[in-house]
Amino acid sequence: MLKTEMRDPATKNIDTVSTAEMVNMLQNANVAAAAAVGEVQTEIAAVIDAVAPRMAQGGRLFYIGCGTSGRLGVLDASECPPTYGVKDDVVIGIIAGGDGALRKAGEGAEDDPERGAADLAAYMPTSLDTVVGLSVAGGARYVLSAMEKAKECGCLTVGITCNAGSALDTVTELSICPDTGAEPITGSTRMKAGTAQKMILNMISTGVMVRLGKVMENLMVNVRPTNIKLKDRCIRIVRELTGAQEDAIIAAMDESDWDIRTAVQKLKG
Repeated sequence: MLKTEMRDPATKNIDTVSTAEMVNMLQNANVAAAAAVGEVQTEIAAVIDAVAPRMAQGGRLFYIGCGTSGRLGVLDASECPPTYGVKDDVVIGIIAGGDGALRKAGEGAEDDPERGAADLAAYMPTSLDTVVGLSVAGGARYVLSAMEKAKECGCLTVGITCNAGSALDTVTELSICPDTGAEPITGSTRMKAGTAQKMILNMISTGVMVRLGKVMENLMVNVRPTNIKLKDRCIRIVRELTGAQEDAIIAAMDESDWDIRTAVQKLKG
């Protein structure tokens, strides 16, 4: 039996304990998920170091998955443009069942052995692209078929699963496999496994964007000022980097079409 499908003895009485005890059980599971991610930092770093130079040459980063895993991939991809100023087609999330599966579960889509390959092929992947397959169990046919297509196209393939020795763990060039173990609610892998996957995706996209120069010090210098909150953040970032007064910052930002790097250069002379 897969580790992620086993019963956790620590939560067998979760339905009878007090709410405070239940929350403590769930928080213990969160901590365990974070600890599992801590054990695969070397693998995460290897993925970042492999992906960044490919993207620097124009490659794209694809996430492809089913259910919760697919939703997390789409979420991470959708957060990259506003955070790092990349175009919408640089980090791409693909979920089995299409965008409708983001809101309404379509679990049967993961069993389609050809759809994953077809959905990826629609983007015409190249040898500079990276395809990250997301499957907690590691056996989703949709994801595995996408990995085979990615290999045919010469893409770098990465698997993120929580079951060592699974098909996804063994078929990809690079693999990240945190041992999250049994879930507090048996088989509900949106919990510990999902938390671990989200953390790993955060680390991959953040690490790659740092390596691509999208961050100065620890500041988001490519952030898009698409609303009042983000404009205020841009002003704070420029102030942190230059020490200039707000009037001067706003003038420099206006002259620079709200490009932080250009405004910083203007203010530093």
